[in-house]
Amino acid sequence: MIDQITVFLENDKGRLAALCRTLGDAGISMHALTVADTASFGVARIIADTPREAYAVLNEKGFRASLTKVFAVEVSDDAGGLAALLEALDAAGINVEYAYCFASGAGHAVDILRVDAHEEAEAVIIAAGFRVMEPRELYA
Repeated sequence: MIDQITVFLENDKGRLAALCRTLGDAGISMHALTVADTASFGVARIIADTPREAYAVLNEKGFRASLTKVFAVEVSDDAGGLAALLEALDAAGINVEYAYCFASGAGHAVDILRVDAHEEAEAVIIAAGFRVMEPRELYA
């Protein structure tokens, strides 16, 4: 499993830019970013090259950040690749709380998954023919 930085952001103009600038000024690179919003706040989820440092910097600068354990799964970057992974988890009764993807090149994508049964999920992912990525593959 890898560490994802989760940040609760006020839904104010410039707040996302400030988050990105804070990480940039600290020399931290983001590999993936997704933002979900409600009327009053947003939730940014970040895969960074140094997640523990990003967590510390963001909290030091007044952001409400936390570290969350998630799976990074290598998925074939073609039609149905992600569906096969999600169907395997569904067949095993494993709930996917959220997911997002990014292309990694060479015909693969990386799917980030937050699930409710970590050990069981990893076994299901591997048995279905997918590869769980190691932190060293995503971090600096």
